[in-house]
Amino acid sequence: MNHSIHSADRGTHLKIVVVALVAGILVAGFGIAARTNVDTSQTAQSAHVIKAGKPVAVTSAGTSEIR
Repeated sequence: MNHSIHSADRGTHLKIVVVALVAGILVAGFGIAARTNVDTSQTAQSAHVIKAGKPVAVTSAGTSEIR
């Protein structure tokens, strides 16, 4: 058994790469599967439209005045 990565042969390096690749795929798959609150109607490209209401002027007395 090789106790050092420097003295390991080609097969050992290949095993390490394969195990790391499988572990990465499993972590990514778990992260994708664990997503909650996925709303298919609202994607990153859908824009929300905000319409302006009536204009309001705020006075120094703390009351608002509708024009």
